[in-house]
Amino acid sequence: MAHHIRLRSSSRRGGGFFKTLLLALAVVAGLAAAAAAVLLFEFEKPTLVLEKEIKYLGGKVELPLQATDQKSGIRSLTITLTQGATSVTLLEKTFPRQAWFKPAGPTSLNEKVTIDAQKAGIREGNAELIVSVRDFSCNGLFKGNETLKRLPVTMDTRPPVVKMLHAQRTIRPGGSGMVLYTLSEPPGKHGVAIDNAFFPGFPVGKKDAYVCYFALPWDAGQPEKIRLVGSDEAGNEVVLPLPTAFKAETIKRDSINLSDQFLQQKMPEFEQHYPEMQGTLVEKYLYVNNQIRQSNARTIAQICTTTDPQQLWTDRFLRMPGAGRAGFADQRTYLYNGTAIDTQTHLGVDIASVAQAEVRAANRGKVVFADYLGIYGKTVIIDHGQGVASLYSHLSSIDTTAGTMAAKDQPIGRSGVTGMAGGDHLHFSMLVHGIFVTPVEWWDQHWIDVNVKSALNAL
Repeated sequence: MAHHIRLRSSSRRGGGFFKTLLLALAVVAGLAAAAAAVLLFEFEKPTLVLEKEIKYLGGKVELPLQATDQKSGIRSLTITLTQGATSVTLLEKTFPRQAWFKPAGPTSLNEKVTIDAQKAGIREGNAELIVSVRDFSCNGLFKGNETLKRLPVTMDTRPPVVKMLHAQRTIRPGGSGMVLYTLSEPPGKHGVAIDNAFFPGFPVGKKDAYVCYFALPWDAGQPEKIRLVGSDEAGNEVVLPLPTAFKAETIKRDSINLSDQFLQQKMPEFEQHYPEMQGTLVEKYLYVNNQIRQSNARTIAQICTTTDPQQLWTDRFLRMPGAGRAGFADQRTYLYNGTAIDTQTHLGVDIASVAQAEVRAANRGKVVFADYLGIYGKTVIIDHGQGVASLYSHLSSIDTTAGTMAAKDQPIGRSGVTGMAGGDHLHFSMLVHGIFVTPVEWWDQHWIDVNVKSALNAL
């Protein structure tokens, strides 16, 4: 009897275990189903940020926007333009479902949408731009959560009136140019376009007038198109050809002999800043003169993308006293043991005086860089406003700081041999919107008077 009872007791325990296991599985399944349901039917709306305020539509207008949804992911982005009973879809972007129990679409979008409302056939007058973002939630009868932005806009398809007041007569490779013009209404994008390059214009502070400085790279050929572009806030655009003639420039060549002594003196300096350098002295030199040079060029171009909208400079730019040692756009061939191992272009003018000569700001402007910069060594860059900048390099010391407003002829450092310099001198460069140009024009008061000052004074 006792044995029989023990068997029944074991059976009961086994049955209880299986019941508990089944219950646990049911609970887990229920929790999983609940979690899935929470994910599938989540109620959090996507975020939508429009990074530009749009009040007018007509021509092509760019609308940068950001959308995010970290839960079910983004299902669609739609932009619609409505006017009365008329509704036109300008953009419809949808994403296929990629999963069910994790974000089914992209969790973020970073778009620059070009809106061409004129093609939509909307009439002049008031309209509404509607931007919609939906996610992959099954909420809202499986349509997803929606975030909506409604923007009241004015349809304007009439282009502005652009009047050219002054334009540069000729321009050479490595040369600077200037155009002065007026716009009949508050502008959108405006300036000078040379083939695929664009140079923005800036207000001069009177008579709805704007100035634009432009330039050609040292190795530029005959441009296919040089034109003045003016658009209004609605994106309506006017294009006028510039009467600026192109003149070719004679190529200047130079050669530099690299000695073992020079390499032994210079490479340790670069190794402190670029520990990734490997190989022989010559291999390290080639790394600096190519990869580091290219990196420095990108840094300078990036610095020059931000400029003061006002003209900070006056009259000609000052040239440091001393003898010229190398000119702008000299084509340099570097020789080692009599063999050419590299070629580069010298994008400035070298001026030699006494050792550690005082270096002064060529004109008034804001110091935007004051630090070590690879092949340039200790360097100062000054923004003179409206895209014009000057660069001072190979300095032995820097006597200014970024953010400082430097007066014309104010000391900013001393000449030296830092960077890829074989002897004490100043390497001086001028830049227009990040393009290196010959300083000779900017040193010449006659060039300033004829091409810039006379036109501004005539306003």
